[in-house]
Formats: sequence, structure tokens, C-alpha cells
Amino acid sequence: MRNDRKLIRGGHILTLDPDIGEVAKGDLLIEGSRIVAVGPRLDVTDAEIVDASGKIVMPGLVDTHRHVWQTVLRNIAADWTLNQYFAGVRGVLGRHFSPDDIYAGNRAGAYEALMSGVTTTLDWSHNMNSPAHADMAVAGLKATGGRFLMCYGNSNDEWLPVNGTPISEDARRVRLEHFSSDDQLVTMGMALRGPQYATPEATLQDWAIARDLDVPITVHVGDGAWGKNRPVAWLKERGLLGPRVICAHCNSLAHDEFQMMADCGCKAAMTPEIEMQMGHGWPATTQLCKVGIRPGLGVDIVTSNGGNLFQTMRTVLLVERAVANEAADRRGAIVERLPIDTVDVLKMATIYGAETLGMESRIGTLTPGKEADIILIDTDNLEMSPMNNPVGAVVLAAHPGLVDSVFVGGRALKRHGKPVGFDQAAVIREVDAARDRVLQKAGVEPGGRFMPDNYVAA
Repeated sequence: MRNDRKLIRGGHILTLDPDIGEVAKGDLLIEGSRIVAVGPRLDVTDAEIVDASGKIVMPGLVDTHRHVWQTVLRNIAADWTLNQYFAGVRGVLGRHFSPDDIYAGNRAGAYEALMSGVTTTLDWSHNMNSPAHADMAVAGLKATGGRFLMCYGNSNDEWLPVNGTPISEDARRVRLEHFSSDDQLVTMGMALRGPQYATPEATLQDWAIARDLDVPITVHVGDGAWGKNRPVAWLKERGLLGPRVICAHCNSLAHDEFQMMADCGCKAAMTPEIEMQMGHGWPATTQLCKVGIRPGLGVDIVTSNGGNLFQTMRTVLLVERAVANEAADRRGAIVERLPIDTVDVLKMATIYGAETLGMESRIGTLTPGKEADIILIDTDNLEMSPMNNPVGAVVLAAHPGLVDSVFVGGRALKRHGKPVGFDQAAVIREVDAARDRVLQKAGVEPGGRFMPDNYVAA
């Protein structure tokens, strides 16, 4: 038997590939890191058999916007406003992270995403307080074997708006030392503050560095009151938009700014749970789709919500339906057809997410030739049985506890519901210790309800 071949046998396969579709009781063959065949019954004998009976087999989920280092601060901001978030995370806690704390947060957060079926994550890494912090941020992601777009951001103090310090030139060293190849599992992008949170001069310098490094750019736009100053129009007027620019949130943009994004080929990342909690505005799903932008989804920050995309899919789906139903009710009518369905949302969490990150040729569908980033979801349980609608079941009923197996580039990171290749208890101890160090240095009582005052710009 060849040890580089795996045959996933007998599962209900959701390929998300429009030419292949769903394959009931299908097989999928992996050779090395890639998918080589998908079909009803593959004639393969020399491969390791992965029994997928009673499982849904589908592409790994793609998170297009997550601040992974904040795993150390899980749920601390559960009842905070956006201004309290700036005051608490930026004004009090962020500066106290050591490089080891960044490593612990990134490693634990990366494993959390992977164990919940998220095989690819854009890490918006914006606590780069020193070169050592940057090195440990990269190391924490690489230690897990997952696929990440590590987007280099500013230091803690440079994120207190509105700031005039450009992003560190150390980004050039990070690109050279850690990301000499764009084919590796962890690749580099730039997390830029943009005109909402930085001065015009700093924004122009930030963009110049990112373009010189030839990496994707992700930027916050349209998040609440901060986003009503027409940030997208400002960027467009200066030639700063383009296909490698990912606009995160987009909730409070002016109507014409969505068309500007589409005309320039920009991508979009939505994080509906955080957007509604922190006053960014209603998710921009409809506005983005109207201009032809296919948005990806993201968790954003686990300081305020859970770290899995299943609940994010449900949130964006139900919000859009609620808005449509409420609008119809105001007119004295009823909704004849729901504006968004479960297939749409599953695409946002897979192929649209891959497109957002510029990775659609590599991941996002179970297409022969693509990387074998695959998850198996257990359906032999009371949450999923009887199985009438596999896509509906994934979006509306699945959760991390039902993720049976996770493969990234053909390598198993989770099997039979258990981690593969790492000590989960040790990772938890490490991130707990990091939490204790950060809170102690900040003078915040562990286990209490830290409620910072609202942030006031200087």
C-alpha cells in the first residue's frame, strides 16, 4: 500500500465544485497533498482507507478575518462596546503581551480553528510590538500544520486611532526570513489600518510597503461610526484599491462605495457577530452581492464570540432572512422567496472565502488538482439524523463537536474527533499561563468582569 495515498470512502461528498456537485456515498482519493479523483465508487486498492460512512465530506472552512493572538483574552469583552474594546484591549492589555504570549495565543487559536473545521485562516496580526513578537506570531501558526495568511499589522500603540506612525519596516525582514515562498502553508499579507484609523500620510506609507512586498492587503472599512468618512472613496481616489485588497466589515459604507470596490476588483470579509455586537452596523451581505462581490466570512475576535464558522454561517443567514421578513411586514406583504439560502452561505465559508484570499485555484472546493483541505462531519447523531438536506444540516445544525476529521494538504490533524500530533492539554496550559501573565501585568483580576471605560481619542 502506498503511504502517500488516502481513499476517503463512502461519505456524502459536498464538493462545492459546480461541475461535480454532490456525490452520495462517494469516494475521494488523495495523493500526497492533493485531491486526484472524486466519484461514486473509485477502483483503488493501494491506499489507506478512511471510512466516511455516516459522514459529510466537504471542503475545509475558510476564515477571512480573525485576530488570532486575542485567543489569550477569550470572552473578556463579552459585554463591551467597540469603544470599550479600544480602551480595554488597546489601552490596557495589548501592550503587556510578551513574544511568548503571542506564540501561545496564536498556537491555541490556530488549533481552535483547525479542530472546528477551519482549515484556512486570515490572521489579522496587529500586536507586533517588536521583531520578536512578529517572529513568535509566525512560529505559533506554523507549529500547527494549518493553512494561514499571516497578515502583518502594527504595534499595539499604533492602533489607538488616529495614528500617524507608519507600519514598521521590520515587515521587510519578516517577508524575507519567513515567507520567501508563496507556496507554503503559511504565507504573508499586510494588515493595514487605512484612513479610518491612521493619518493620510501613514496610510500612504503603509500601502507603499505592502505593494513593495507584493503581498495581499486587508483593511478595516465601514465599521460603525469610524467608517462613515468614506474610506473606500478615499482609497480609490489615490489608486489604493485593487484585486489584492480585502475590505473587512463594510457595514457603514456609502452606497456608491460598494460599486467602487466592485469596479476595482476588491474582495470583502464579513464578521456578522462582532459587527452587530460592536455597533458596526447590519452585515453588508445584500449590498456586496448586489454589486457582484462574493464575500467571505470571519470570526474576528474570540474576546467576544465563539471561534467557529458554523455559528457565523447561521448568523449571516438568519440576519438576512430577518431583515427581508421585517421589510415585507412593513409593506403589509409576505416574503415569497428567501433572499439567501444555505448553499449561498456554505459557499461564503468555503469557495468565496478562498476567492477572498486569492486561493481559489488551491482550495475551497473538492476539485481534483486542488490541495486536500477536507473535513468530515459526523451525521450519525441526534443533531443531524435523519439526514434530509446535507447542506442545510451543515449550516443549521453542525458544530465543532461534530467535526470528525480534518485534513490540510492531505495531512490528518484530527481523526475520530480527536487531535492528531499535538497535546491539547499542554496547549491549554500554555495559553492559560499567558492569560495569567498578561492580566497580572495589566493589573486586571483573573476571572472577574473587567469593564473598561469608553475610549476617548486624544
